[in-house]
Amino acid sequence: MAKGLQGFSWTMLLLFCTIQELGAWAMHTAAEGPGLGQPGDPALLAGGRVKRGWVWNQFFVVEEYTGTEPLYVGKIHSDSDEGDGSIKYTISGEGAGTIFLIDEITGDIHATERLDREQKTFYTLRAQARDRQTDQLLEPESEFIIKVQDINDSEPRFLEGPYIGSVAELSPIGTSVMQVMASDADDPTYGSSARVVYSVLEGEQHFTVDSKTGVIRTAVADLDRETQDRYEVVIRATDMAGQLGGLSGSTTVTIVVTDVNDNPPRFPQKMYQFSIVETAPVGTAIGRVKAEDSDVGENTDMMYQVKDEEGVEMFKVTTDSNTQEAVIMVQKPLDYESKKVHTVVVEALNKFVDPRFVDLGTFRDQTIVRVSVLDVDEPPEFRPPSNLMEVQEDAHVGSVVGVVTALDPDTANHPVRYAIDRSTDAERIFDIDANTGAIVTGKVLDRETAGWHNITVLAMEADNHSQVSRASLLIRILDVNDNPPELATPYEAAVCEDAKPGQLIQTISVVDRDEPQSGHRFYFTLAPEATNNHHFSLLDIKDNTAAVHTQRMGFNRQEQDVYLLPILVVDSGPPALSSTGTLTIRICGCDSSGAIQSCNSTAYVVSATLSPGALIALLVCVLILVVLVLLILTLKRHHKSHLTSEDDEDMRDNVIKYNDEGGGEQDTEAYDMSALRSLYDFSEIKGSDGGGGPGEGGPSGNPSSELHALPQWVQSPDLDFSVFRDYICKKVEQADEDLSVPPYDSFQTYAFEGLDSPVPSLSSINTWSSGSEQDFSYLGSWGPRFRQLAALYAGRRGEEDSEES
Repeated sequence: MAKGLQGFSWTMLLLFCTIQELGAWAMHTAAEGPGLGQPGDPALLAGGRVKRGWVWNQFFVVEEYTGTEPLYVGKIHSDSDEGDGSIKYTISGEGAGTIFLIDEITGDIHATERLDREQKTFYTLRAQARDRQTDQLLEPESEFIIKVQDINDSEPRFLEGPYIGSVAELSPIGTSVMQVMASDADDPTYGSSARVVYSVLEGEQHFTVDSKTGVIRTAVADLDRETQDRYEVVIRATDMAGQLGGLSGSTTVTIVVTDVNDNPPRFPQKMYQFSIVETAPVGTAIGRVKAEDSDVGENTDMMYQVKDEEGVEMFKVTTDSNTQEAVIMVQKPLDYESKKVHTVVVEALNKFVDPRFVDLGTFRDQTIVRVSVLDVDEPPEFRPPSNLMEVQEDAHVGSVVGVVTALDPDTANHPVRYAIDRSTDAERIFDIDANTGAIVTGKVLDRETAGWHNITVLAMEADNHSQVSRASLLIRILDVNDNPPELATPYEAAVCEDAKPGQLIQTISVVDRDEPQSGHRFYFTLAPEATNNHHFSLLDIKDNTAAVHTQRMGFNRQEQDVYLLPILVVDSGPPALSSTGTLTIRICGCDSSGAIQSCNSTAYVVSATLSPGALIALLVCVLILVVLVLLILTLKRHHKSHLTSEDDEDMRDNVIKYNDEGGGEQDTEAYDMSALRSLYDFSEIKGSDGGGGPGEGGPSGNPSSELHALPQWVQSPDLDFSVFRDYICKKVEQADEDLSVPPYDSFQTYAFEGLDSPVPSLSSINTWSSGSEQDFSYLGSWGPRFRQLAALYAGRRGEEDSEES
């Protein structure tokens, strides 16, 4: 710093020691004229060097200068300047040469434009001192700053608006609602230009605002949302700490009053009346009632309940969550004849109760609902509602099973008629008396076939069959002992020839279709015809089974190989029934271990075993047989398909087609006629030409003599083609129905010139006229292509005429 001052010390024209003195002096000079000082002011040159406490490298200029002359900013000066003008002062940097100009001789700096601190707060420039002759720097370049000094030219602004706040109703005084904040673009570090205070312009009777923080608070404690649910409050912000001459801005704050549950539900009416028919089923809605609540949202959610005992028994109330209505429904069947009017007390209460407002009163309300029951024509009712009857299975047809009773519940008490729904008793096993309701048997009963019957009984008014009631009735068929016991299966037993006495042969059991209430008890004994039996004995085990044992030593199957042992089985009744079953016992040969080997007659147990080799050989033989059968069937089918394909190929060979036009009668080399001639028999034609024709005396030299006459087609009106038509139709029908044969039909096409052709047909099919009866002179008019044909037939005609003459 010392070195810089020796070469190039700048004498600052801002001769004040503190920022406060500078501000006061700037305001004073601004009132007197442009500039911060005069160049000749002795205060600017006092001392010759700047004290260390000065900010020597900063200049200040007031913003928004409105004078007509350039605003004097300051002066730069070098210690080497002797005042002879040999030194030239220049500046460079921000705004140099445009906003800021410097006097090259004196070093005075002026601002030529109006500055705005809110746009740019300072400018950085560099000062140079040069020799005017050589333009060489006399001292090192030095940097300095020109700061724009603030004035109060910006009003406070609310940048975060619009503001919307909320506060609950009935909030105490001083409850914070929200905070607003205004921004001032002026310099907050200089003066009071940016010091903002807040105040309420509109709405001060309900809200206040903190002058320093901008916090809005409630001014009253009785804000009621139901009275007014929102307020528009105007807040003003003033700078200069609210002093006179400060600028201000304002904003509108919308404050919404939110709801609290401070209003109980209230029914608009103290009594409601509804009516419903007595036949309404349980769960039917009778009507709806609703309690009104001035609150909103969940504070209006209701609960409804029935308060009186009578109503609780007959009706129930539910809450419709969408409409908050009470839905009254039937809980028990109604009866006009028992009670015509019901009174129900319905209570409404809020779901969510705020304990802070309990002292405001009870948050519930009640109303009375009168329900009138309407009389309708009801079907008969079965009394008592018993649905089980019993009858013995041996009951005679027409026996009474039981009686059903139904009464008309209406006041008129119409007579009742009864019937059975035949869809539940299609076999008509039961009948019912239409007047008394007595159910009788219609057919013989059998418990073993059907032990239970489920029928539906109808009861209807005698004069109005549309009023029908149905009752399901179960009829149980009681068992009687009407089936004898029988052996469980046709028992067969086997005994070895060398059996010893007392050996157990077979244990037998029986079945009985009856089901006595005390359970089955069966007794076994040998039938009377087996009393002289000395071979076997029967032992009743007393558990409804019996055991058969041998009674002798050894048997000889050569003498007798089968024994039939009749067994008598008796049940416990009543009455006691019995049956006789036969046990077949076969005498068999056994090995040393007692295993049965073979029995005479039909073997009871076959214990023969085959070796694995024998089983494999047997399976191989069966497999070979199966393969041979399949091979024969395959060859046979292949041979049949081969024959069918050859037949089809032969049929296709019979189709001969010629599409080319011939060269005339004498063109015999165009195509081979032998294939066509082989399909027809011309013997008759040759035979007819043999007598009296030119061929009879040998070959003729005239080619016209070898030609036969071409008869002209003339259809006779006497021809009957019905025989041929019927034959062809019959063959076609047979071919269409039989799908297993190929189509043997022959399809031939005959082309003709049409009906408008002036030339008659040359076909000789079905011609009734002979050659001598035709005149071929017309062939001469056919043109040059048929000239040779006309000459041939004209010559033939001339020969015939000469022969006749």
